[in-house]
Amino acid sequence: MLYLIERGFQNAKDEVWLVTGSSTGFGRALVEELIAQDYKVVATARQLSTLSELPDKENILKISLDVTKGDSIQKAVAETIAKFGRIDVLVNNAGFGYFGVMEESDQSAVRKMMDTNFWGANDMTLAVIPYMRKQKSGRILNTVSRGGLTTTENLSYYHATKFAMEGLFQTLRKEVEPLGIFVTNIEPGSFRTDWAGRSKESAPDKFSDYEKAHKLIEHLNSYSGTQVGNPALAAKAFIKVSKLENPPMHYLMGKDAYQLSKQVFEEALAEFEKYKEDAKHLDFGDEDYWK
Repeated sequence: MLYLIERGFQNAKDEVWLVTGSSTGFGRALVEELIAQDYKVVATARQLSTLSELPDKENILKISLDVTKGDSIQKAVAETIAKFGRIDVLVNNAGFGYFGVMEESDQSAVRKMMDTNFWGANDMTLAVIPYMRKQKSGRILNTVSRGGLTTTENLSYYHATKFAMEGLFQTLRKEVEPLGIFVTNIEPGSFRTDWAGRSKESAPDKFSDYEKAHKLIEHLNSYSGTQVGNPALAAKAFIKVSKLENPPMHYLMGKDAYQLSKQVFEEALAEFEKYKEDAKHLDFGDEDYWK
């Protein structure tokens, strides 16, 4: 907890957390856990009414926030600073899924998803970083999902939003770490949230040529609401990783997230090794290698 002492905090609960997408899923579970532990919490959602069940207390601020609207973001951040004077942990959690293979997907719908999942997190982060930079401290936690490390048929554009987050925030970490700001991408697997239920959209058309992909997504739909992953325990993990002196870039959540992600990177490494000689012989002077 040295970093807390250096910032003048008596304990971690003096920190101010700003959480997007607090109405359901990981965001709601995290906000409830933070409240239970008596943190200073800013809970946000597009519809303020979805936060009505959260208690009204001095250390809780409930704000209407649409991460796709710049003025809404600026207002939310300004209200947070006005009340608490600082932002210590930003959780970019707002987002939704879209089911459909690439060819079937409605392009306007998937662009809307990109606006929320990627640009929303980008714009929130840009609004908060100046305050963290002034503080010389901060944590940015992004709910990316294992979908930013691995892929599944029928989720083409959802993965695109998450892979884009990976590229942006891995780079951001290198830029802001010298300033005392740490970025961690949270990579959950299957948890009992609304991601495969109410919080998703689907392609309007189905082409029979993609029967294999359709069956896979039907399987995902079939166990929505019965996943073994517990969002309440995930909330505790969010808090744990935020307290690490040197938090990881990637923080996997769930057995499936670990197993599938490990498999993908092992397979990629095997490919790198298989074709390494090709990679190493592409300089001027290597012409004989290709004869």
